[in-house]
Amino acid sequence: MAKTAGGLDAADRRILRALQRDGRLPIVALAGQVGLSPTPCQRRVRRLEEAGIIARYAAVVDPARVGLPLQAFVLVSLSSHAQEVVQAFQRALAARPEVLAAYAMSGEMDYLLHVLAADFEAYAEFALRALLRMPGVKETHSSFVLATLKPPGEVPV
Repeated sequence: MAKTAGGLDAADRRILRALQRDGRLPIVALAGQVGLSPTPCQRRVRRLEEAGIIARYAAVVDPARVGLPLQAFVLVSLSSHAQEVVQAFQRALAARPEVLAAYAMSGEMDYLLHVLAADFEAYAEFALRALLRMPGVKETHSSFVLATLKPPGEVPV
């Protein structure tokens, strides 16, 4: 069993590709798809979970179909990088359900946020009453998604 980058062999990669397409596959069906018997397949899945390679299982929800069709990407710059300011900002950010994802960035801006909202009015409410009032926020730049050309997909393993 030849290991490749990340310590994964070909069977591990087949398991990961199959589970990224359908995380609800019963172990017998998964084993059949990847060419293993169920017991070794289950052991491999458990090992991938314990190693944190499989971080979690989740359903992919279409934001527009649950009333959140407006998506924005927001660049945020902080006025200070003092630990207490950064921690206070990150705590405030974590409490906001509108923020689907947040990334600390290099470059001119400090953070990139992926924000969901029901409409522009709801986004404006979030931006003016929450985001701009978060600790340390100096400036923001928002860009709105016009069309999704390639949605988040599978990690290429």
